[in-house]
Amino acid sequence: MAVPGHRLDRMFNPKTVVVIGDKGPMYMWCQGNLPFKANGGNLYSVQIDEKEIPGIEALGITNYRSLADIPEPIDYAVVAVPRHVSPYVLKDLVAVSAAGAGFFTSGFAETGEDLGIKLQEQLTSMAREASFNLVGPNCMGLYLPKAGVRFSGDVPVATDGKIGFLSQSGTHGIMFSLVAGAHGLHLSRCASFGNAIVLDVSDYLEYLALDDETEVIGMYVEGVKNGRKFFDTLRMASQRKPVVVWKGGQTEAGARATMSHTGSLAAPQAVWDGMMRQCGAITTNSLDETIDVVQLLLRSKLPKGPNMALLAMTGGQSVSITDAFAKAGLRVPRLSEQSYRELGEFFNIVGGSYQNPLDMAGTIQGSPEMLDRILRILDADPNIDGMAMELSAMFGTRQWKARPDSLDKMLDTLRDHMERSPRPFQVVMHPAHEETYVASIKQKFWERGIPLLPSFDRAAAASARAVSWATR
Repeated sequence: MAVPGHRLDRMFNPKTVVVIGDKGPMYMWCQGNLPFKANGGNLYSVQIDEKEIPGIEALGITNYRSLADIPEPIDYAVVAVPRHVSPYVLKDLVAVSAAGAGFFTSGFAETGEDLGIKLQEQLTSMAREASFNLVGPNCMGLYLPKAGVRFSGDVPVATDGKIGFLSQSGTHGIMFSLVAGAHGLHLSRCASFGNAIVLDVSDYLEYLALDDETEVIGMYVEGVKNGRKFFDTLRMASQRKPVVVWKGGQTEAGARATMSHTGSLAAPQAVWDGMMRQCGAITTNSLDETIDVVQLLLRSKLPKGPNMALLAMTGGQSVSITDAFAKAGLRVPRLSEQSYRELGEFFNIVGGSYQNPLDMAGTIQGSPEMLDRILRILDADPNIDGMAMELSAMFGTRQWKARPDSLDKMLDTLRDHMERSPRPFQVVMHPAHEETYVASIKQKFWERGIPLLPSFDRAAAASARAVSWATR
């Protein structure tokens, strides 16, 4: 959904996109944005190299030799020209009143060399004077899955995206988009902004905070240009929806690396951590941690507190899942006396336990009805704020392969529980020796909206982060 009146609105909701300077044999920018054309958008090319034009036109894209010849107002442009040509392209974009452009072109201040620094200063001065929305340079630009605008031919086109993602790294922007898609999660909008000479993370963050299609915001950031603006915008955004911040350059060595990557000066980590706490943001340290907490926030209800009911299939796993959640700062309390009375009526304590954690394989024995009975008792327990349930690939896959319907029935039971329960719920399943098979059934979980985490530690960390935001 558009955010009328916002300076980025035309760029984030384009009707006309122009690719400038694409080259064969792959024509990656023209190829990658063909879905935009298929969705009814106006996709054009600007290329003056006679050798490249036939390949572009073979894709069904009309090529022009000048931006001034484009018949519609330009909402977004992809600039893939040599760095010394960039100022001339920017001048032409400003002249035709284009709404914005992503400059894939690199070789600017991040190189540390005089020419690169001088060219970046020139671009910055020109764009600011014209109030032009310059994304980058040294970036992959925008990814708008619903419109079909893509910064990689591998990322999905989807209409159900709920995640906004901002990335100072092109690779991390693409990787997050791909891994989220592999988890059945899609993006609403994404910006890879590189050197951020004009538009900084705060500008994009403000838009995503106001965008009704975006329910959760994630970001990878190495440094910010205006600390006060970022603080104010992050605090505003975190009050409206969860914002998950993955910081690059947390160590001294990592901070040095950010200088050669995007020319960013990393803030001292203690200062950064204090800012995140004050703003109410969720902090992560890796792609996996970011994906985990985003998945939990989207697929599970928000927790009211830190008290967890933990369900496992064996005694050893019940101990391990408890240690993981307790180490993450969550509580594993005793259940209510009412719960113990009800569980005691049927629970098999020979080789099992219902103290919390529950060791329940011997009780449910593959029965969805028995699992449902346990879930209903726990869901009514006033001492419990959320649940995490281990499924054992080591034991379960034998039954699921022999009787595929048994897996479907169990997952339907979990889906029904999640729909009626006000508490967050997740499944934890380590693939063990059945990695290929587990990969083949993950879609069954996601189709039912069931969060699926691959380890106790990752599940516990994601839960703790969700609790920290929901109870801030």
